[in-house]
Amino acid sequence: MRILIAAAGSRGDVAPYTGLGVELRRAGYDVVVATADTFAPLVREAGLRFRSLPADPRGHGGVSGKRELMRTAAAFITELGQGFADAMADGPDLLLLPTTTAPLGWHVAEATGTPSIGVYLQPAAPTGDFAPVVFGSRSLGRPANRMAGRFALRMADRVFEQAVVKLRHRLQLPPASASAVRGRQEQANWPILHGFSTALVPRPSDWRPGLEVVGNWWPHHDPSDRLPTDLEDFLRAGPRPVLIGFGSMAAGEGERLSELAVRAVRRAGLRGILQAGSAGLAADGDDVLGIGDVPHALLFPRLAAVVHHAGAGTSAAALRAGVPAVPVPVTADQPFWAGRLAALGAATEPIPFRSLTAERLADSLDRVVRQQAYTRAAERGAQHMVTEDGPGETLKAIRQLVRFG
Repeated sequence: MRILIAAAGSRGDVAPYTGLGVELRRAGYDVVVATADTFAPLVREAGLRFRSLPADPRGHGGVSGKRELMRTAAAFITELGQGFADAMADGPDLLLLPTTTAPLGWHVAEATGTPSIGVYLQPAAPTGDFAPVVFGSRSLGRPANRMAGRFALRMADRVFEQAVVKLRHRLQLPPASASAVRGRQEQANWPILHGFSTALVPRPSDWRPGLEVVGNWWPHHDPSDRLPTDLEDFLRAGPRPVLIGFGSMAAGEGERLSELAVRAVRRAGLRGILQAGSAGLAADGDDVLGIGDVPHALLFPRLAAVVHHAGAGTSAAALRAGVPAVPVPVTADQPFWAGRLAALGAATEPIPFRSLTAERLADSLDRVVRQQAYTRAAERGAQHMVTEDGPGETLKAIRQLVRFG
């Protein structure tokens, strides 16, 4: 069976599907990951086949204001939609569709008769348990949470509308709105597997049938990988350090953030590692070290704490390692995951990115490292995550789909 995973967004939106793809390949499936050219090395290093999608969200940066952001998102989605049909060239037998590509993939699936399954990294269906992830971590009350969830879906439909019109025309499908097609999927109980841990988000009891939380899909890394020598030497040279990094966030703010991070680490009396990321963090000294990309699975278990942007993947990786966090959310779903870690007791209260100062970061680092309650909560979360098998549950769902059509 040929499986196509179509992923779009930042590195954190793509990397988990390399790990899922590897597990599917081991089970005997032929796996292709379609995504932006930027992530071709990521896909190929996992031993998976790569297919290009034309849209790279980094080409649509530098916007401000909600209306401009909506227009930019619509342009990105339209560009993505036009490349989606090309990615189907080999005629896959199954589509695995993340949150960003699902509202496009439904139309491709309809035109080709290809079955599909959702593979989401965030909860998207309305629920009374919490407000939509883009609303942050604050609950509005059960009725208002559900209402806000439905509103968030309607807003997403608006972003996809132009792309849907053009895509259905190209596929020679009858006209249908984005909201109408989404409604059909919901009524049919279209299956969606959510690749996050129930330690952070238990499955809401008011979700419709077909929506399941299966556990994380972890980014692939080669079992033979080792940490760079200078990093290994630094880790062995003293007490466990803290890591500070913002992933694909904060581009262009490297100098300010580097200076702030070093001051905070020294004020807290700790050793620190600064991970470059898109911001370009850098440091040099006996008590601080600058690094590039390294697998979270290798580094995080050897840290005292992680300061991060609270992306879904990084939040999960820190919890999996049993390491407490200081979340500094920047945008999108990051305040949601930051709030989830804090509610679990595995992180301090989030520091909004625009409110970050060296003094505030130092105080949070001092608390999260010295007070063992944070570490114990993170360790409990890690023990829970060990019981979950995201790839295994995904395989079960695929086999069930194949068996029962």
